[in-house]
Parts: sequence; structure tokens; C-alpha cells
Amino acid sequence: MPRTKKILIALTSHGELGDTGRPTGFYLPEVAQPWKVFTDHGYEVDLVSVRGGEPPMIGHDTDDPVHTAFLADAEMSAQLAHTPRPDQVSAADYDAVYYAGGHGTMWDFTGVAPALARLATDIYEAGGVVSALCHGPAALLDIRLSDGTALVEGKRLTAFTNEEEAAVELTDVVPFALQDALQELGAKHEGAKAFTTHVVVDGRLVTGQNPASATAAAEAVVRVLSAA
Repeated sequence: MPRTKKILIALTSHGELGDTGRPTGFYLPEVAQPWKVFTDHGYEVDLVSVRGGEPPMIGHDTDDPVHTAFLADAEMSAQLAHTPRPDQVSAADYDAVYYAGGHGTMWDFTGVAPALARLATDIYEAGGVVSALCHGPAALLDIRLSDGTALVEGKRLTAFTNEEEAAVELTDVVPFALQDALQELGAKHEGAKAFTTHVVVDGRLVTGQNPASATAAAEAVVRVLSAA
């Protein structure tokens, strides 16, 4: 029997926004909207987080029916309460990995979670899709292919821009500038007008610039998978 079509959504476990005293975590719209797209197209969705357990969440709009449906879904609710760590997940089970955003990713999607990067390497080299949204591309910084090259080297992509970070007044709070870090690895960052929908597809790498790009990025992942 063919393997079930599955997509893994990766979440941050970091819940503190620097020393501001404000909470952060994964940004719910960047998970709920792609979940709807993926499941509507017949994919099963699993969750993983950097430290496992219940990850911190922000961005819940109680008037948004997609948010409500995601949190009310019995399978997703159970997974959110007990997410596995990356080292407890098998890349062979998934067609794609999607790194959701939220400012928390800037502290734990790079530098401290090598198993998170290995998942992407294994999925990508098996012919799957690596995708990331907003601050989720922080995870791309650690991904190396088997030959040692950075996944993003020479590839077109997008992520939360320096302009957008300045607009939300967090340039001096986040530990680094995501756009700059990606470019320093040789990525060809393509930013659009701040806070507008923007998705970049380069082969089997799919990236979205900001929360407004969540649905479009997920739809792009599905298109790439369908064409494989």
C-alpha cells in the first residue's frame, strides 16, 4: 500500500520576546491556515516542536473560523498538547516539512536544534519539499545538504524583511536580522511590499514573506508536491 500523504509542521518552543517581558511563540494563523489547505488537499498533518510538549502560541483570533476549527480539531488539539521533539520524528514519513513562523523561531530554530535541520535535509534529499513562512525561514540557516552546502545557497526565497521587522519595532529585540542572515549564506532574498502576500518557489523550496502569505505558501507547497 502507498504511504499516507503527510506534511510535518514545525513549531518554536520559545515563549519570551527577548527582554521585553512580552510573550511570543508560534503564530497561530501561520499554522491554522496552512493546516486547512493541506488537509483540504488530502494531506495528513503532524506537528513537531523544538523541545516537545505543548509549545507557546500567540495570535489566536476567536472570531476567525479557521483558527477555531484548527484548535477544535481533536487530532490537532491532542498533538498540540504533546508535540514530539525533532529527534523523535522520522523524516521518511513525510512529503514536506513546513516551518511556521512567530518571533520565537528567531531564538530556537537556528543554532540549538540540529535535529530540526536534519529532518529537512532528509526530506529534501528524498525528493520532498522544504517550506517556511515569515520568521520560520530561520530554520533554513542550519540546513546543510549531504555535500555540506547550505540548502539556501544560490536559491531564491523570501522571509520577514528588515523593513517589516522595523515596522513592528523589533529590530533591536530579535537576536539577528533574518533577511541579512539568509543573504549572508548566499540566498537570493526577494522581498515584496511590507505585509503583502508574497511567495517564492525555487524548485522544492517554498517560502512566504509574512503572515499574509500563509495560505498562498501552503497552496504553493501543494502544487509543488502535486507536480513531483
